[in-house]
Amino acid sequence: MTRTRNKLSGIVFGILGVLVLAAIWELYKWLGPTNGVAGILPKSDDRAMPHLWSMVTRAFESVNSTQGSEVLWLAVVKASLNSLGVAAAGWLFGSLIGFLLALLMQRFAVAERAVLPWLILSQTVPLIALAPVIVTLGGKIQIGAFEWEKWMSVAVVASFLAFFPVAVGALRGLSSPTVIHLELMRTYGIGWWKTLLKLRLPASVPYLLPGLALGAVSAIVGTVVGEVSVGYSGGIGRMIIAFAQSTSSDPNKPYAPIAGAVLMGLTAAGLVALIGLGLSRYRRQESST
Repeated sequence: MTRTRNKLSGIVFGILGVLVLAAIWELYKWLGPTNGVAGILPKSDDRAMPHLWSMVTRAFESVNSTQGSEVLWLAVVKASLNSLGVAAAGWLFGSLIGFLLALLMQRFAVAERAVLPWLILSQTVPLIALAPVIVTLGGKIQIGAFEWEKWMSVAVVASFLAFFPVAVGALRGLSSPTVIHLELMRTYGIGWWKTLLKLRLPASVPYLLPGLALGAVSAIVGTVVGEVSVGYSGGIGRMIIAFAQSTSSDPNKPYAPIAGAVLMGLTAAGLVALIGLGLSRYRRQESST
């Protein structure tokens, strides 16, 4: 009952947060300076800051004036689904790598001391610089009829951001069992693998799920940035860049793919939450990475 109440309150506060942001946007547009203040306040004219209802109305119009052009919201949905599929591949690969690294670090203390600093250092690498390297290396992979495609480079970029929170969360979770429980396992002569399956993995769920959620959202960010850096067309990242060029003539249009990217992040987090429902028996004490 308490958990259900907490979930409902979370949904209510989430909706209130969106409404507050919308109110702040419209309030600034009403009170803010039209031409802004250089370096301090942004412009609030219709070209720089359209009304929210204008953005919604534009989403139900055609992408452009070309005959037969599809509706804007439909084009955004298709691009979002394309990017979401690539992000899912990157998230799965990154989560697998992160979990295996966590297992390695938990099993061997020397591995944790050697690997963990490099994991932290890896997150300082700029994705814009990393993406061309991945494309170049991927293009050299030739296995029979297999050909490296651009979406694979984007997925690798997404996995690069996704693996870190999963590795950290899994490591904390696998190391969370108390000494008394570990000693009990040793007393019964239970080996490391069975202890992993019966004790460490169930205990890691409250730590692992937040890591998976953060990894999923990070994979979305990596996908959007990777699409721009790699030049992968058909996704939401390239659509954001393409629509940004029409800001002066059609100021409402560029906000549609941005909204699509936001919804992608919410969808990714929601899918991880569904996974958490199946593991609710192990979530007596939720933790945050």
